[in-house]
Amino acid sequence: MSDTRRKIMRVLEGESLSPPPLWLMRQAGRYLPEYRQTRAKAGSFLDLCYTPDHAVEVTLQPIRRYGFDAAILFSDILVIPDAMKRNVRFTEGHGPEMDPIDEAGIGRLNGEEVVDYLRPVLETVRRLRQELPDETTLLGFCGAPWTVATYMIAGHGTPDQAPARLFAYKHPRAFEQLLMLLADVSADYLVAQIDAGADAVQIFDSWAGVLGEREFEAFAIRPVARMIASVKSQRPQARIIAFAKGAGYQLKNYRQKTGADAIGLDWSVPLAFAAELQKDGPVQGNLDPMRVVAGGRALEEGIDDILQHLGHGPLIFNLGHGITPQADPEHVRLLVDRVRGGQMRGGK
Repeated sequence: MSDTRRKIMRVLEGESLSPPPLWLMRQAGRYLPEYRQTRAKAGSFLDLCYTPDHAVEVTLQPIRRYGFDAAILFSDILVIPDAMKRNVRFTEGHGPEMDPIDEAGIGRLNGEEVVDYLRPVLETVRRLRQELPDETTLLGFCGAPWTVATYMIAGHGTPDQAPARLFAYKHPRAFEQLLMLLADVSADYLVAQIDAGADAVQIFDSWAGVLGEREFEAFAIRPVARMIASVKSQRPQARIIAFAKGAGYQLKNYRQKTGADAIGLDWSVPLAFAAELQKDGPVQGNLDPMRVVAGGRALEEGIDDILQHLGHGPLIFNLGHGITPQADPEHVRLLVDRVRGGQMRGGK
């Protein structure tokens, strides 16, 4: 196994590499014309996720274009509630929707068939590991229990996830039951991804930033710690990135409390604070996706600031959240080129 293939894995084990390896959240997505073509062929968004031919293709598209150091499985965090028969659907212009769950519904949830239901996704992971270049790390992922639960409670996304927060206050036992079930099912799903060929996995807690201090401990830390402990008890070699978007100062002890090998940082995390977090281990991030849309000096300055503050420690260069459909593919090429100091691999 060559060193180049192991770049991101080496960083996850604490090494500092220059230039740092990079990949971008949502790197397979609507900013790429080839993605839009495949998406049109697939039909529904969930059909795209559950059809290995299509999911493999869109996962590989940004690797062919840019030679990123990691490919991340193309799927969605809401395949877990879909596997729990919550009638998940994606409506153009409205985002994800599902049947909202109540206290009684939580009591009826069964997670035993989730991994079996998601066999098409695991087949995608197996095929990706066979088809990816040897030097490319394959990342699996899932949503964190809190973030997945917010969609299950409301039935859709909301600006501050007030429905889930209110439900948690009014029905604490049922909500804890939901979080722990999601933690256990999601851990088994990550183990299955690792067994299928994923080199490492990421846990996305996209709505962690709406939580107060006590709630962050109970809803964002405790379930993720349970997940990571379960994964590592089953697969001790597993490497796990945890991304709690918007968590701010609460990231201070997030790595230690969850057991994550690396922590993802959104663009609002000050680089001086990020450098402090990096003293305890690898960090990933944290360029503002709008800089990729803007291009030019805004993009260059954002990249240079991150490399200056974090480039001497264990860093996986990434965005602070997913790339947006408005991003110019050529700006992504310039980003890759600048991070790598002008040395491009692959490309069209």
